[in-house]
Amino acid sequence: MRHNFRELEVWKDAYALVKDVYLICKELPEDEKFGLKSQIQRSAVSIPSNIAEGSGRTTDKEFLHFLNIAISSSYELETQLLLASDIFQLKVDFIVDKLHSNQRMIGGLKRKLNKS
Repeated sequence: MRHNFRELEVWKDAYALVKDVYLICKELPEDEKFGLKSQIQRSAVSIPSNIAEGSGRTTDKEFLHFLNIAISSSYELETQLLLASDIFQLKVDFIVDKLHSNQRMIGGLKRKLNKS
């Protein structure tokens, strides 16, 4: 069953999170442009991108596969944000809180699709 990703709250939430991540990445040193900054941005973009890609698949099983990738990217992003906080003293708590909320939303959607 296909879903319109633009109507999914979980996608909207993840999309907004990317904007927050890009803003905080501006606070990283310029020499991190191809290091942690790039990794953080790629992980963040991966979350709504995989939700969107999965929503276009024809079965719930396929959608679940992409939701698993999205949640894995969110764990990767969380790790990278914690590293940025520890190494560069960035204030990332508000993004991590939003990320935890999004992880719960992805988990809820996964449970719903598993019942279908």
